[in-house]
Amino acid sequence: MSNVFVGPGVLNGRITPPPSKSDAHRALICAALAGKPESVQGLEPPFSEDLLATQSCLAALSQPGAVLDCGESGTTLRLILPIAAALGRQSRFVGHGRLPARPLREYEQILGPHGIEFNFPAAGSLPLTISGQLRAGDYALRGDISSQYLSGLLLALPLLEGNSKISLTTPLESAPYVEMTLNTMRRFGVKVEQSAACSVSGGQFVVSGGQKYQPTAYTVERDYSQAAFWLTANFSGSNLQVAGLSADSCQGDKKIVEILAEFSSGQAAGRSLYTIDASQIPDLVPIIAVAAAQLDAITTIVRAARLRFKESDRLASTTAALNAIGADVNETDDGLQINGGDYNRRLSTGDHSHTAPVFTGGIADSAGDHRITMALAVAALRSKNGVTIQGAESVRKSYPDFFLEFSRLGGDVNGLDLG
Repeated sequence: MSNVFVGPGVLNGRITPPPSKSDAHRALICAALAGKPESVQGLEPPFSEDLLATQSCLAALSQPGAVLDCGESGTTLRLILPIAAALGRQSRFVGHGRLPARPLREYEQILGPHGIEFNFPAAGSLPLTISGQLRAGDYALRGDISSQYLSGLLLALPLLEGNSKISLTTPLESAPYVEMTLNTMRRFGVKVEQSAACSVSGGQFVVSGGQKYQPTAYTVERDYSQAAFWLTANFSGSNLQVAGLSADSCQGDKKIVEILAEFSSGQAAGRSLYTIDASQIPDLVPIIAVAAAQLDAITTIVRAARLRFKESDRLASTTAALNAIGADVNETDDGLQINGGDYNRRLSTGDHSHTAPVFTGGIADSAGDHRITMALAVAALRSKNGVTIQGAESVRKSYPDFFLEFSRLGGDVNGLDLG
């Protein structure tokens, strides 16, 4: 495990976030199904471990009986598994880190009645072998387990000969990711009819069979989920120009712009309570918690229970990491309560500048989670003594150049091989 020390300070300069990992997963899959994987533009090395896993699995799909190594990427697994089933390819899926512990029984319930046989441990997780040929028909699934189950089905069902219908039995969470899936499919010539709203139980999607993905030039958007760390650094007193983001993006994590603006205006007006519904933006929770800890207010994050099944239990790991450096965060059943202390701490220190320390600093464990690592780095900017982040190499999963960029922008970074 690698440690990195990040000292207090201010970042300055221009930063362009990496391509959207969520957008890239979908574009790479559609391009591969169109027979032109090279048509996806806007990706540049170093590639995240998640995208490398998707590229590797797509290449392996052409080999019946191949082992598809999803690494630690839940997105890779959930989007590609239904496609392998639709192609009738016997496939063995494996993974690493916490991915083998993530539950997969839902896929057996969704795909099993439609011709797919599952062979996996009693725990219902990886390693998993599927066989059989997926059949068109009526599918029912919950919308509150993971939007990736729905996105995977949407990508796969057009490959079948017959028509299919997907019915949601609960309201859909992380709905913007499904919108992203549908938008990408349309760009590659595949259409889906949405016959009811996703926000209510009973939402439906009608998928015509016999469709073919068509080659097209596709440029991946820049990533709001990674930009969130730089935008929060600005909220914390840095002076960054965050470039390349599309104002018209359907990325759900674009919500960070609105949340930070709400925090700023609320503090100016003396607001003392905030509630953030994270059901559509779960990946933002760690960095929202860092911003909220800097407020003279109590912030409650709700509807985030699915974070317990990410690279770490993100509710527990965010709580432990931020409390280790002097924040006051309480874990709830489905979220977090952050008791901010910016105003009181500035009173106690006599320092009334916007960059006065909020966190004491110290040693914090990222739990091997890339989003916890990057959130801690941003928190360190407003710390008194700096933060030593354990497991900092986890950024390779989604943003390999994060610390290089952090250092380039003037951050005090030591202890990690940044090459």
